[in-house]
Amino acid sequence: MKSIYDFTVRDMEGKELSLSEYRGKVLLIVNTATGCGFTPHYEPLEAMYRDMRDRGFEILDFPCNQFANQAPGSEDEIHKFCTLKFGTEFPQFAKIDVNGDNADPLFVYLSTEKPFAGFGKGLKNAALQKFSDMNNKTFGDKAYIRWNFTKFLVDREGHVVARFEPTVDMAEVRAAVDAALQA
Repeated sequence: MKSIYDFTVRDMEGKELSLSEYRGKVLLIVNTATGCGFTPHYEPLEAMYRDMRDRGFEILDFPCNQFANQAPGSEDEIHKFCTLKFGTEFPQFAKIDVNGDNADPLFVYLSTEKPFAGFGKGLKNAALQKFSDMNNKTFGDKAYIRWNFTKFLVDREGHVVARFEPTVDMAEVRAAVDAALQA
């Protein structure tokens, strides 16, 4: 059975890094954007990282510009924004595509393991669904990720155990991470 450790990604300098470097850790893998309405998620993400990293927790941040051009900067510009505005210390990787023919294989795998199940109920979620549908129609069946700040929880064995759309309350995400760390 395939696991997250079978994948290689590029760090901010473009160097290849095997995710097996994170073997034995609980991971939260996130596609991000600096100009998104969900960008404030960086704050609770960083708080989780600071509170839980000593327990074997890592957040892996993958900037993506496929959603309404909300991450147009270079890797360096994005990194400076995140560290200066939100004080982020968790690993940030090279900007990638998460949808379409050039989708990073890691995100294809994550999305296959935990497919999109909707944004939830409510007017805001319905509006995001409509906007997401318009944005992602060009990707067809390769619209793996529906919007920025989709989060995947990976257990210590490298298996994807949960997917959180950006509309999920961050307290719920934190509780799931805490439970995975205790397992």
